[in-house]
Amino acid sequence: MFALNLPAFDLKIIKRNGKTCIFDVLRRRYVALTPEEWVRQHFVHFLLTQKGYPAALLANEVSLQLNGTSKRCDSVLYDRTASPRMIIEYKAPHVAISPKVFAQISRYNMALHVDYLIVSNGLHHYCCRMDYAHFSYSFLPDIPAYADL
Repeated sequence: MFALNLPAFDLKIIKRNGKTCIFDVLRRRYVALTPEEWVRQHFVHFLLTQKGYPAALLANEVSLQLNGTSKRCDSVLYDRTASPRMIIEYKAPHVAISPKVFAQISRYNMALHVDYLIVSNGLHHYCCRMDYAHFSYSFLPDIPAYADL
């Protein structure tokens, strides 16, 4: 696949019905290995192993209803009361992180109202903290450790 700006991890890859699949530690099953999934799996492992995020509080492919349509967040971090705290949107490495990507994750946030938004294409990662009291947000210099949320 692609070299990413994320740490390597012990990949579990198989061939199933002629398709390459990668093991998703959160969904506990093999899923089709697409460029976006490659980024997702690396980023999730980065959060778990480098940033201390608990696997039990992370979920992949989270469904939500937005203006009467079904949407799916790539990953969501919950707090210990099952309230969403963070939405993470992944793009394939060849997809530029643009205002359009931030508009997409912002729409998802209309339904979830989280504290943090992260966008990554595996090469570039952006995290912003929402400030609902002042109707603003600020970009953080790095992805925060779970203990710092």
